[in-house]
Amino acid sequence: MLDTISFSQRQRLAYIDFCLLFKGAIHRQDLIKRFEVGLSAGSRDFTLYKELAPDNLVYSAQEKRYFQTESFLPLFEHDARRTLVKLANDISDGFDAIGDIHFPVESASSLNVPDIFVVAKVVQAIVNQKAMSVIYTSLSSGSGARELVPHSIVDNGQRWHVRAFDRKSQSFRDFVLTRISKVTVKDTPDENELKDCDEAWQRMIPLEIVPHPKNIKYPTAIELDYAMEEGVLVLQVRAAMAGYLLRRWNVDCTKLASLRTGEYQLWLKNQASLANIDNLAIAPGYTSEEVEYQ
Repeated sequence: MLDTISFSQRQRLAYIDFCLLFKGAIHRQDLIKRFEVGLSAGSRDFTLYKELAPDNLVYSAQEKRYFQTESFLPLFEHDARRTLVKLANDISDGFDAIGDIHFPVESASSLNVPDIFVVAKVVQAIVNQKAMSVIYTSLSSGSGARELVPHSIVDNGQRWHVRAFDRKSQSFRDFVLTRISKVTVKDTPDENELKDCDEAWQRMIPLEIVPHPKNIKYPTAIELDYAMEEGVLVLQVRAAMAGYLLRRWNVDCTKLASLRTGEYQLWLKNQASLANIDNLAIAPGYTSEEVEYQ
């Protein structure tokens, strides 16, 4: 039935659902104030919600608000990952109560946010399959002009970067967005400069991640943290992204689980999967040759 009602009413029903789920209660006036609808329209929304999910709410005449019942089941899907990000950053998509009150969710501070006009130009180049000229400041060579053919913008867990073909090195590389300035959208690239030719981006590899065999006393806790099945979390990731994930999660990538400090709670069981991948210096402890930890 949700598919047959208007977008605006579906939005208001989702708001009711969100408030019941995350606040445990909702006043009729909350809905009226948020969406600037009349009393009769607000009443119809609550009536419809109760028809669709009769066991989700109960009205308290004393407190003049609706409460979540013990048998509550969300009428809408509320993805945990997206909801936590929205709550932590006070971002509302119109289907929630974010902004009405402060929810007690925080996120660790991140590095500087990229310039929105730089992001816009990069996105234009990607959407229209164009090359772009930029001024890029690198750690090794400082500031200079580069010609890039971007195909994806990626959050690596620490900062935003753009995956692009670099005409200077004639290879696909990652460029930190905050180090890009003066973007100019240019010509149409050659076939070999497009995403389909980015072998490391197209290639998916399996990562078998397990609780660290030497640093963890109670591995069940780690298995719960990462929803492991039979003690293993198997991920299919892009070869170009593997190093970022392994660094972000502090995964010990040594062959013999040799990193013996407390921050390494995970170990990469199938280290051989990292063979023939560039830029793995950021993967903790990874090396093709290794002697046993003494």
